Amino acid sequence: MKQEEHQSSQGHGKHEGGGHHAHMVADFRKRFWISLGATVPMLALSPMIQSFVGFKQELGFPGDIYILWVLSSFVFFYGGWPFLKGLFDELQKKQPGMMTLIAVAIATAYGYSSVVVFGLKGKVFFWELATLIDIMLLGHWIEMKSVMGASRALEELAKLMPSDAHKVMEDGSTEDVPIEDLTPGDRVLVKPGEKVPVDGEVVEGTSSVNEAMLTGESKPVEKQTGDKVIGGAVNGEGSITAEVQKTGSDSFLSQMVSLVEEAQQSKSRSQDLANRAALWLTVIALTAGVVTLAVWLGLLGRDFAFALERTVTVMVITCPHALGLAVPLVVAVSTALSAKNGLLIRDRAAFERGRNIQAVIFDKTGTLTRGQFGVTDTVAFSDAMDENELLKYAAAVEAHSEHPIAKAIADEVDKPPRVEDFEAITGKGAQGSVDGKPVKVVSPGYLEENDISMEDERIEKFNSQGKTVVFVLIEGELKGAVALADIIRDESKKAISKLKQMGIQCMMLTGDNELVAKWVADEIGIDEYFAQVLPKKKAEKVKEVQARGLVVAMTGDGVNDAPALAQADVSIAVGAGTDVAVQTADIILVRSNPLDVAAILDLSRATYRKMIQNLGWATGYNAFAIPLAAGVLYGYGVLLSPAVGAVLMSLSTVIVAINARFLKIAT
Repeated sequence: MKQEEHQSSQGHGKHEGGGHHAHMVADFRKRFWISLGATVPMLALSPMIQSFVGFKQELGFPGDIYILWVLSSFVFFYGGWPFLKGLFDELQKKQPGMMTLIAVAIATAYGYSSVVVFGLKGKVFFWELATLIDIMLLGHWIEMKSVMGASRALEELAKLMPSDAHKVMEDGSTEDVPIEDLTPGDRVLVKPGEKVPVDGEVVEGTSSVNEAMLTGESKPVEKQTGDKVIGGAVNGEGSITAEVQKTGSDSFLSQMVSLVEEAQQSKSRSQDLANRAALWLTVIALTAGVVTLAVWLGLLGRDFAFALERTVTVMVITCPHALGLAVPLVVAVSTALSAKNGLLIRDRAAFERGRNIQAVIFDKTGTLTRGQFGVTDTVAFSDAMDENELLKYAAAVEAHSEHPIAKAIADEVDKPPRVEDFEAITGKGAQGSVDGKPVKVVSPGYLEENDISMEDERIEKFNSQGKTVVFVLIEGELKGAVALADIIRDESKKAISKLKQMGIQCMMLTGDNELVAKWVADEIGIDEYFAQVLPKKKAEKVKEVQARGLVVAMTGDGVNDAPALAQADVSIAVGAGTDVAVQTADIILVRSNPLDVAAILDLSRATYRKMIQNLGWATGYNAFAIPLAAGVLYGYGVLLSPAVGAVLMSLSTVIVAINARFLKIAT
């Protein structure tokens, strides 16, 4: 195993990497136990170990040094093989690193000890060499087990899709077929508790579907005829029949996995820094090893065996393993974590820039609002009429109209009363008989034409907010009014509040008029808004904000906002739904939830903090470890053996891995 394998498998986090990691875990586990088995008799034959445990009589026998050499040779070549192989791989790529240091250290100790066995006067390092290799294998085994969890969420995504589907045949019967045999237009039956096999549209039945692993939506989503379903989601209590729309690479899940892979492979400036630092640390460690050898031999006059032990310890303890893993592990964890919550990162560099965002510009329609008309207020002009009753009368009449305003009013009431003698009033509204009473739902123009006076401060307020107001007449008397507007999302106000707490300015772009823009801005606490902006002019507004010296994120639906998204420092497409391949955006938020904008920027900051923590630990540890390993505290009785150095190096790596796993996402 080599450093590049570490970084590619952890940093890139491809879903097939899970098998690679599992193989490495098994390999290190096997090599550790076998090498440990060979180390035990070596320890038993070592005079130093015998003295340490209090043996009164040595267990040695004539020729035992050759037995030790054979056992150490086995441990060196078998247990040390991953490191020796890594040395050649790193040198071949001209990128010396962790494996180079370990391999040089164990090869030097083994080579010197072997020469001593066959004639050179000196000290052998067989038990030290064996325990060093054992500890390095154990450290890598533990580390690999920690690392495997980093991209597990992505592996789970890849496993979400079932292998078979219940295809509905022409005669109405069902037949189990492999998913790859399905084509758009086919129909599949999804039974309670089963996974939805493909992306499609419900054509029969109702149920609630759990899409948490795909979109991060924690609550089951109600599905009925005409609703979209996503392959991999878990069906709830009802049976549904869905028509296949997308399969294979076109499916939401496949696009999601591809985008996550793309994100984990995209360039990270922090990783470049870590890679350069690891390379320099390797050079420094090798240099420090040579200097340590020279100082102890030449200046301090110690024997070669002592000086060599210090040199080996320096090279082992300063392996840049933790530094090499500092960023890739955080990248793998953050990307898998974000994907699990429906936050898809396409560009790592842009995601890292997210920590510096000073202003977020939101497109209004479809982002801060639902992009559909809805009732915001109902007003009764007298105490004799309840507002809910007024709305029921209006909904009864409007239920027979196809006008967007009519549909919005009708949707507000679950079961509106029955209407008779329905008739449209051309350009002015509609009328009908409800419970034997003539009811009209009309525009302000109808009141003017019929000289019906109306003065109410509440209506004036609605008009000042740019809302659409219709009036309800019952039995010829003006009874009340209904105000409608593009409904503000429930989460918008919380999102703006959260972003402000993070010190980020919140702005809004809209093609709507000044009145509507001001109303939405005031309702949710927007700092600044731009009204009546044509789609092609949105990019200019982004540029205008950037000209103030602000780092800007643009948030929109990714369609008519494309130029503005491209202009922004970080572009975020919101509410992509099942069409996740929004090419313009750096970050894609699957749900139409403005809170996810705050979540992804918060995750960017948290990810950067974890990277800095890991880099700080890895570099700080080495700054402390090099002189300690070289023996600067020898005069105070502090001397580290190569095995202790290996323990500290492995511990440093495990700390980095565990710290990365503590990364959490804001909810």
